[in-house]
Amino acid sequence: MTKDFRWFDPTELVFGPGKLNTLHTLEMPGKKALLVISDGKSARANGSLARTEEQLRMAGVEVVLFDRVGPNPEKPVVEAGARLARAQGCDMVVALGGGSVMDAAKVMAAFAVMPGDDLWDYAPGATGRRKPLDIPSLPTIMITTSAGTGSEVDSWGVITNPKTREKVGIGRVRHMFPVYAIVDPELMVTVPPKFTAYQGFDALFHNMEGYISNAANFMGDMIQESAIEKIGAYLERAVKDGSDLEARANVAYANTMGGYSMIITGTTSEHGMEHAMSAYHTALPHGAGLIMISLEYFRYFIQKHVCDERFVRMARALGRRDAEKPEELLDALADLQRACGVDDLKMSDYGITPEELPKFVQNAKTVMAPQFTKDRYPMTDEDCEEIYRRSFR
Repeated sequence: MTKDFRWFDPTELVFGPGKLNTLHTLEMPGKKALLVISDGKSARANGSLARTEEQLRMAGVEVVLFDRVGPNPEKPVVEAGARLARAQGCDMVVALGGGSVMDAAKVMAAFAVMPGDDLWDYAPGATGRRKPLDIPSLPTIMITTSAGTGSEVDSWGVITNPKTREKVGIGRVRHMFPVYAIVDPELMVTVPPKFTAYQGFDALFHNMEGYISNAANFMGDMIQESAIEKIGAYLERAVKDGSDLEARANVAYANTMGGYSMIITGTTSEHGMEHAMSAYHTALPHGAGLIMISLEYFRYFIQKHVCDERFVRMARALGRRDAEKPEELLDALADLQRACGVDDLKMSDYGITPEELPKFVQNAKTVMAPQFTKDRYPMTDEDCEEIYRRSFR
């Protein structure tokens, strides 16, 4: 573990049940907001859209609605949102939704002020042109309705280019941090059980990957250990009873800590490997893809004995209080997946075939190369493909 770390997160976090109702009391960073939601029905059906619009109006903010963001936000949609913000003269962006909505909104806010009409001018990856996002972004407010990505407190967004099959993080610049993050567990009670599980495991893996990365540090350990314990204790309850507000609040906390974990240590190659899967199969929920490869992924590093004591501590945090061997982390993880009803997920159910696995390897190691540098043991192409193959069903 390195003792050195850098920490910067200027986002004001407003956490707790009912906190959406306080939005109008905050000092608004603009007067006209692009309000970004998903292309589904939930925000309208559960009333959160109407409530947010009313809160913004009470704060004196005019609203322009953009409702086209899908589960894996795509380049053309983000570009369309940025064009709408420009055309309507929006001076701020508000996201109401899960990680995809928040990621899309942050990138829309950054791209809206930049010259040109091609987002990939500012993207990394194999085909991105990597121009700097050197004009301050429109200020943003994130209102998260799910507990998975931690996107409400970080400074980038993961966007998919459907033409090039690249799923990359765009941003990581200071002016893309949200002004406010509203984390209200009451907004999460209507999330269906399977998506509660997918999102909860995404939050778990943000923290687990940071904990075993080669950037692990004092502050990261504090954040990650706390979050892993919360997921181990409360995710099953949140899945089985969405109205359990105590469970929702604890999982929401772990989710936000996962956002902080990504800032201070980052994620490892597990996330890069999943991004390749859902870049080619966009109907695959990110959390589901992570679950599919997780056991074989962590088994690989356990067998390399890169940090045995950390795997033991994670097993204890997930409920195996007497764990003494790193392999017990796999047992604890499998138990939690069974308890949450996600132990039988299959790649083949989303159209993935064994023949595709080699191209996933090349995509992951090219597009998401920085995440592989966080691994404590260098993963070869053959190792990466073997993890996919062992995980395939």
